[in-house]
Amino acid sequence: MRPRGVQLAAAGVLCALVLGGAVGCGRNEGGLQSAGSTPTAVGPVRLWPDLPPATDPPVDYGESDTERVPGIKVTDNDVHTVDAVAVVAAEVRAHPGTYSGGDGLYEETARAIETCDTAPAACPVMRPYYRDLTGNGRDELIVGIRMPDQQVGVRVYLAENGGLTRIMSTVDQVISVELAGRDLIMRVSSAGIPGYEYRTAWSWDEQQHSMLPTRDEIVRVKPGRTAPPTVPAPRLVSPTPTPGSTPLPVPPDVAVPAEPSP
Repeated sequence: MRPRGVQLAAAGVLCALVLGGAVGCGRNEGGLQSAGSTPTAVGPVRLWPDLPPATDPPVDYGESDTERVPGIKVTDNDVHTVDAVAVVAAEVRAHPGTYSGGDGLYEETARAIETCDTAPAACPVMRPYYRDLTGNGRDELIVGIRMPDQQVGVRVYLAENGGLTRIMSTVDQVISVELAGRDLIMRVSSAGIPGYEYRTAWSWDEQQHSMLPTRDEIVRVKPGRTAPPTVPAPRLVSPTPTPGSTPLPVPPDVAVPAEPSP
């Protein structure tokens, strides 16, 4: 048999349910009271339900960005054993005169990469970083390439089968690059939309065997927080790291502007 206190509590709940919560039961002050009517739930509405599906499936995104780097051997599949400049130079030699796509570089950038050994101060390949972005237990190689007009190329390489596979390549007017878990997050200037910036999270996709932009957003920012026109290279550290993220340290060859006062 239930204790009397439990019976009374159950009776109070039953009374509130029967009366719709409009009045209390008896004169029990502090008892259940109505919170008002509940709004009707509205489900999603499909627009143009008779629209026929596409007959030609789209090309899998990212499949054309994956490419084996020619002539690069990786000891024990350890990207720490390879030279980032040699990796980019190998791609330049394999695709001469290519100015668009995953291998695209400005002509002057390609020439500067070829002279990195003799003119290291002018080398556009920045200090590399390493992080396990694929979840295979080994680091991947992250490379940044400075280009004219504040453009920066960001490439990621995976070590496999004794060589390197490029699994990401993008070029944009970069404000900053950040690592958060296994995501690579890029903040870039928004062309033609003053006061806004794009933030894109690139993540490993096992099916495509490539890094894909899995989250993309346009964010309103305070005036002055976008990249100043005189900055020669991107900041490689986020000014406001997200929880659980690991900001990249600033390389010695990158100028970092002072943060504006809020």
